Amino acid sequence: MNRPTMSRAGALTAGAVALGVLAGCGLGTAGGYTPSGDPAGPVEGVELDGATLSVGSKDFTEQIVLGKMAVILMRSAGAEVEDLTNIPGSNSGRESMLQGHLDLHWEYTGTGWINYLGNEEPIDDERGQYEAVRDADAENGLAWLEPADLNNTYAFAVTRETAEELGLSRISDLADLDEADRTFCLDAQFAARNDGFEPMLEQYGIPPVPREAQSLMDEGATYQAVADGVCTAAQVQSTDGRVLALDLVLLEDDEGYFPRYNASAVVNAEALAEYPQIAELMDPLTERLDDDTMTGLNARVDVEGEEPADVAWDFLVQEGFVSAG
Repeated sequence: MNRPTMSRAGALTAGAVALGVLAGCGLGTAGGYTPSGDPAGPVEGVELDGATLSVGSKDFTEQIVLGKMAVILMRSAGAEVEDLTNIPGSNSGRESMLQGHLDLHWEYTGTGWINYLGNEEPIDDERGQYEAVRDADAENGLAWLEPADLNNTYAFAVTRETAEELGLSRISDLADLDEADRTFCLDAQFAARNDGFEPMLEQYGIPPVPREAQSLMDEGATYQAVADGVCTAAQVQSTDGRVLALDLVLLEDDEGYFPRYNASAVVNAEALAEYPQIAELMDPLTERLDDDTMTGLNARVDVEGEEPADVAWDFLVQEGFVSAG
C-alpha cells in the first residue's frame, strides 16, 4: 500500500479529522490525564523536544496500559503527544497506521502475520515470525520495533486444585483424562474457528469432545466459569489479569499449537526516520515486558479497579524509566 504524500504535520491533522469522524461511528479513545516526568535510567537523556506525535492502542486493558506507557515516555522526553489509546477494533487502528494517522500503535506478531498480512500458517520460530512480519510490513511504511517476551496468546487454564488433583501441567495431559473429566469452557468464536478447538484436539490426540461437554460462552466469561467448577479446563488469554486473581494454572502448549503473539511497538516509518529517539525510548521498555509482568499489571486494572494511566506510571517509575521530576 502506498504511503500518503502529505507532510507529517498534514498527516497528523488529517489523522485527527479521520479519527474524529470515526468517533462519530463509535471510535472512542482513552484520552484523559496522563502524567509525565523526566526520562531516567535506560532512557535518561533521550529527548523529543519539538516532536508532535500520536499514540494509539486497541480497546482492551493490556493495550491501553501499553499505550499509556508510550504516551508517558514520549511526553517525558519532551514530545507533544496526542493520546488516541482505546480504539475499538483491531482494523481501525491498523488502518489508521497505514494511512499515517497514528505514529505508534502496539501490535502482536501473530496478529500482524496472520490477520493483517493474510498468511494462513504461523511461523513456529518466535524470532522468525517477528522478522517475517517486520520485513513484510516495511513495504507498508510500518516499522516493527524489537518484540517483547510478552506473548498474549490463546491458552488453556485449570484451577490450581484441579492441576494438582488430576496431574495437569500440559495441554497433552488432557488426553489422558477420563471422559467425564474432559469438559471445557470455550469462547464461542474460538470453538467455531477452523484453527480453533477441534483442530487443537486433533493435534494433541485428545479424543473428540461431545457437545454436552463443551460450555460455550461470551469472551471473558470462561475465567470465572472454570474457577466455579463449570468445566475442567477453560480457553483463556495467557496474560489476562484474571489468571492471577483467580489463581488459575496455564497448561503448557507443549505441541506449539497456538501462534506466537509477541507484543511490539509499531511505528510510522516516516516518524521513526525523523525521530529515531522513539526506538531509544521503546526498546528498553519492551525488554522489560514479559507474561508475568503484564499479567500483574492487567490485574491491577481489571481486578483491583485502578486506572490504566496510573498503573503505567507506577510501573515506569518503579522500573526506573521515569522520575517524578
